[in-house]
Amino acid sequence: MAQVPQRFFDALAVRTWCGLSLRALGRAREEIDAINVYPVADGDTGTNLYLTVESAVAAVEAVFSAHEVDEGPRDAGKAPLDAYEGPSLADAVGAMAHGALIGARGNSGTILAQLLRGMAQVLAARGDSAHTEGPGLRLALRHAAASARQAVAHPVEGTVLTVASAAADAADGTEGDCAEVARAAYEGARAALAATPGQLPVLERAGVVDAGGHGLVTVLAALVETFTGRVPGPVAAPHARAEHATQEEHPADEDENGPAFEVIYLLEAEDAAVARLRRRLDALGDSLVVVGGDGLWNVHVHVDDAGAAVEAGVEAGRPYRIRITHFGRGDAHTTGTERPPRERTQRAVVAVVPGEGLAALYAEAGATTLLARPGEPPASGELVQAVRRAHAREVVLLPNDAELRHTAAAAAEQARTEGVRVALIPTRSAVQGIAALAVHEPERRFDEDVVAMTSAAGATRHAEVTVAERQSWTTAGICQAGDVLGLIDGDVAVIGADVSQVAATVLDRMLSAGGELVTLVLGDEAPPAVADQLEARVREAYLAVDTVVYRGGRQGALLLVGVE
Repeated sequence: MAQVPQRFFDALAVRTWCGLSLRALGRAREEIDAINVYPVADGDTGTNLYLTVESAVAAVEAVFSAHEVDEGPRDAGKAPLDAYEGPSLADAVGAMAHGALIGARGNSGTILAQLLRGMAQVLAARGDSAHTEGPGLRLALRHAAASARQAVAHPVEGTVLTVASAAADAADGTEGDCAEVARAAYEGARAALAATPGQLPVLERAGVVDAGGHGLVTVLAALVETFTGRVPGPVAAPHARAEHATQEEHPADEDENGPAFEVIYLLEAEDAAVARLRRRLDALGDSLVVVGGDGLWNVHVHVDDAGAAVEAGVEAGRPYRIRITHFGRGDAHTTGTERPPRERTQRAVVAVVPGEGLAALYAEAGATTLLARPGEPPASGELVQAVRRAHAREVVLLPNDAELRHTAAAAAEQARTEGVRVALIPTRSAVQGIAALAVHEPERRFDEDVVAMTSAAGATRHAEVTVAERQSWTTAGICQAGDVLGLIDGDVAVIGADVSQVAATVLDRMLSAGGELVTLVLGDEAPPAVADQLEARVREAYLAVDTVVYRGGRQGALLLVGVE
């Protein structure tokens, strides 16, 4: 379904842009990781950009929640009909910039955070203005490019900085509205990205475009979609040899003899202290990027002496969230004293579940669970922590939500850098996760177990019955607040007034294609008799079909339905 376009750059446009950027980076993450050869060929630029934007999205959503703004149900196929009052543009862009700053990962993620901060500085300076138009967006893109260059100790052409400058130059050449400015910036960035191999020898040898620049073009494509409702494209594709661009192919690349560690931390410090810190870190290593301001900074540097880089931060102020990565060896966590590691189990299942009842059910089956409260989807960092809690060499990850697919993929990639073998099964509902868990056998070979679980999940159709929170367009027509909605495989299929009737209609439609087992998961607010009524309906109308019922607790939906 096409995105509903925004006319102006206001708080809602910020929210839309952030969400679209996260989804677009989720789709492009693996491709961007694959072409990451500069400044270090560590294959994580796409993942780092995704995690940076994910943090920005969380901050923007928190601002909207604080203003008690609700766009209505998030179910597929819905868009709200009525307008609403929300946070100011300054509030939204400030949250976006702050979220990106505190969540910035890697060289490109840190630069992206500064680009967003540069935009926010211009847009927030407009005072109480509820929105800005084309000229304001042009000025914001120009300041973003300039501030990003200032944050990098030694700017290099052929990188994301070049792409950002080209986007600002192209935007300066138009006098139109936000949509026209966004399109011009995107086209300028796309052309600059295609030219990066001619500017940076390491890219030319590898046969790829710059990974960070590719990520920025992806984010600008999302900006175009925000204002036009359409995805521009295609983004300039990596060159033909992208999938083969590894250090082994070009052992003479500059990064082979480069610093051994990447050091990143947040720092509370005064401007004068940060100026001294820049000089000291510049002498210690390279790829130095220091972004932020107003007392809070994100520091990124590649060094051989990680301890000295951290000590420099201590002298400047209060560093925290310190992350040290040894290139090629995964992560080194430097907080606290090291304890002898306990023995890992061979295999575990990690699952996101929507309610306490299902969490208990999954736990009884041996899974490590992460509870997703209604309206509060977990971030990738929480999924990584759940994988760590499982403490296994091999992990099968069940997101149980279509909206978590990219988040789970980023978490899986992050866990793999820590030496965990992770397989992501793209379950879209908890009932698919139940089917996968039912055939899980830890004694089997890992690949065989994953195939069996994936097949079981894929053979399970899923549905849910919920209540509309506001008037909305749906794939089944217009619903009103309080209507009962039946969704099949993510799309609204039934609109009614009675929970039992809607549930029965949904079940009949699902079983019309056949089935052997019906799984019903009741939420706390579901009518107590609905399970008995549905069981009786299956027993009377569908021979040889079994039914199993679980209590899901506070799971958001009144009822989850699975048909295998």
